[in-house]
Amino acid sequence: MPATPSDPNLTRARSWWGWGYTDAHPDDAECAALGALLPGTLARPLPIPRVADLPVARPGVTPPPALAHVVTADPGIRAAHAMGKAYRDVIRALRGRPGRIPDLVAHPADDQQVADLLDWAGEHGVAVIPFGGGSSVVGGVEYRGDAHRAVLSLDLTSMNRVLEIDTDGGSARIQAGALGPVLESQLRPHGLTLRHFPQSFEFSTLGGWLATRAGGHYATGRTRIDDFVQSLNVVTPAGVSTSWRLPASGAGPSPDRLFLGSEGSLGVITEAWMRVQERPRHKASASVAFTDFHRALDAVRALARSDLAPANCRLLDPGEALLSGAAHDGAAVLVLGFESATAPVEDRLATALDLARAHGGRAPSPAADRGTPADTAVGAWRSAFLRMPYLRDGLARMGAVVETFETAATWDRIPELIDDVRTQVGAAALKATGHPATVNCRLTHVYPDGAAPYFTVAVAGRPGDEVEVWDDIKAAANDVLHRHRATITHHHAVGRDHRPGYDLQRPQPFALALRAAKNALDPHGILNPGVLID
Repeated sequence: MPATPSDPNLTRARSWWGWGYTDAHPDDAECAALGALLPGTLARPLPIPRVADLPVARPGVTPPPALAHVVTADPGIRAAHAMGKAYRDVIRALRGRPGRIPDLVAHPADDQQVADLLDWAGEHGVAVIPFGGGSSVVGGVEYRGDAHRAVLSLDLTSMNRVLEIDTDGGSARIQAGALGPVLESQLRPHGLTLRHFPQSFEFSTLGGWLATRAGGHYATGRTRIDDFVQSLNVVTPAGVSTSWRLPASGAGPSPDRLFLGSEGSLGVITEAWMRVQERPRHKASASVAFTDFHRALDAVRALARSDLAPANCRLLDPGEALLSGAAHDGAAVLVLGFESATAPVEDRLATALDLARAHGGRAPSPAADRGTPADTAVGAWRSAFLRMPYLRDGLARMGAVVETFETAATWDRIPELIDDVRTQVGAAALKATGHPATVNCRLTHVYPDGAAPYFTVAVAGRPGDEVEVWDDIKAAANDVLHRHRATITHHHAVGRDHRPGYDLQRPQPFALALRAAKNALDPHGILNPGVLID
């Protein structure tokens, strides 16, 4: 039973250079106010860049006539597909140095057109960069280098339909180009949801989530996109891979696992059968304040090892709590939330609050009215969470360097890891800029055996050298993570920016197997060159 895509935001103008919608960007006055929070930033914001000022060269290749109707060389569309949305991308656009702009952008409508485009690209030495919403923050959707004759950005957002829904089996067959809101709008009439809501939800696609092994908003249970996959359909230069739709299988290594996280380097994910669920009807949330961050970590670990399964269990350190407006007294704040489609959740929340109090937390009573300071803190965090990428771009216009990175490690490593990141990355930022940096941390996902810390670094940059400063901070962060045996990425993917750390993390026999798979599936080496494997 196919559904029709719909989303009222589809008519809003998207920014080609920065995050999200153009009408949501901070204006010059707000940018200046943000810059005032960091000593040493510019006196006035950098101007918003114009496509007309970019060095957009003539395409180096012409598509075949049979595919011309799905390919464009429009300069504005090409510029919008040149990079992702990392700070490094935003500041390059602001400085008029966006890197290599793709020669062409294709919008295929079906698998056959994807296969035909790959065949043509392989014959003509054209690099193909699979593209969904373009929200990558790790250099995952840009071309770097000069080994290919031309670059084609393969935009899948025209393939955006929920093709079939199996209500008995709780699953849906969905095309990979469906943006988050478009996908959910087609499931909603059936009372269903995929329940995968990353911060980039509005601006990322199912295929992007699958190709990057994305993590969603929820802190425990099914939060990673891997957990929802029943089967994948992938178009590769060597043929189409369609795995069987099964609830589970022990038949050898999983073919889906080969393509999950492959970042478009092995094939183009075009559709998937995904596990869906009833939309939640019961919700409850509260916040807990802690004067001791390490005791708060103990509380979160206890919650993660319980059977309470909170939907949200997000710990904000004092700096993050202040920045989001969740606290103003130097406290760390734990944001808790529970939800269910079948039963009330207030008892689970009450038990979680009791557990948090046992670890030194200050929490409201279970009968507290909505609108209390604790409830206000939850709302403040939610608003800040969605607004933060826009504020980052506002700080970038003031010449500030803002880096975010995330990781995961086992609980025995978490306290020292967080302390070392604050100290050593802060020192690297000071050395690179001469200015003190703000280094904040929050836990975004928690597991019985570990957690995923997410760090934000903000510092006044060196005017004109912001990318170099960003590179220095990134290198320092990667070094700390490697020394603590923390993953180079928990949910942002590897891309090109995390390649050095990924090369160190993966076992060498696996690297050999991955390279062999790349050579077998992509013999001309055209698919997203530079990610995961050379």
